[in-house]
Amino acid sequence: MTESTTAGRWSERLLGANGWLLYLFLYVPIFVLIVFSFNDNQRVAVWTEFSFRWYGEMLDNDAVLRALRNTLIVAAVATTISTILGTVAALSMERYRFRGQRSADGLLYLPIIIPDVTMAVMMLLFFAQAINIASHVVRLNFGLGTISLAHIAFNIAYVAVVVRARLALMEPQLEEAAADLYASKWQAFRRVTLPLIMPGVAGGALLALTLSLDDVVVTSFVSGPGSTTLPVYVFGLVRRGVTPLINAVSVVMLVASIVLVGISLGLQRRSGKTSPLIE
Repeated sequence: MTESTTAGRWSERLLGANGWLLYLFLYVPIFVLIVFSFNDNQRVAVWTEFSFRWYGEMLDNDAVLRALRNTLIVAAVATTISTILGTVAALSMERYRFRGQRSADGLLYLPIIIPDVTMAVMMLLFFAQAINIASHVVRLNFGLGTISLAHIAFNIAYVAVVVRARLALMEPQLEEAAADLYASKWQAFRRVTLPLIMPGVAGGALLALTLSLDDVVVTSFVSGPGSTTLPVYVFGLVRRGVTPLINAVSVVMLVASIVLVGISLGLQRRSGKTSPLIE
């Protein structure tokens, strides 16, 4: 056995060990959280016996259910609108050419690049000024509306990225062929373009839904009385002191996020495969 072969095997073993340590570092805390969410003890880190006590208390807690309702309302509104606007933006950038397109393209992806705190401060200042100006005509305040608008603002970019990835695989000649068969632009979009990019649209929508469900920083800046979402509520509980109720709520949020991300990745992987029509 040569020296280079031995060194290569040791390198592979070290890389493998590093990978396992990384996975353990990431997922052992999650495993501990899940286990202790079924702990009957009032103290977080002391195990006594298996119980669904804290899940029952979570379902009986009006504040948690109200925060969950707010979260679902915001996520539904933000996902629907951002998916539509993000898909339209992706089509505009990928299929059309216009003056200032490069600048518009860079601005479209800015929410992905800038820190969450910066985005939150910008949204806070914008809504504060808008509410101040509109107060002379109609009574407005921070609440679910401002949270939904803020989520739409940063979700559009993520949806556009996913949809553009699908559009990049789609040959524009398919739309031209539809036009040659006397289809209008709307008919070509509805019968050719939309079915082919639908996996990307669905993946972008699920990604936007996941980001909306999990957001804390931006939401905490633009929320108002009675509009607390579940992630912000959990963050507030942590600041007041960790209780086993947080474990149960966190596990529910974790499972929901994993399921949505898994579905999103599956749809994106499907969108990455070339359609028989494209071939």
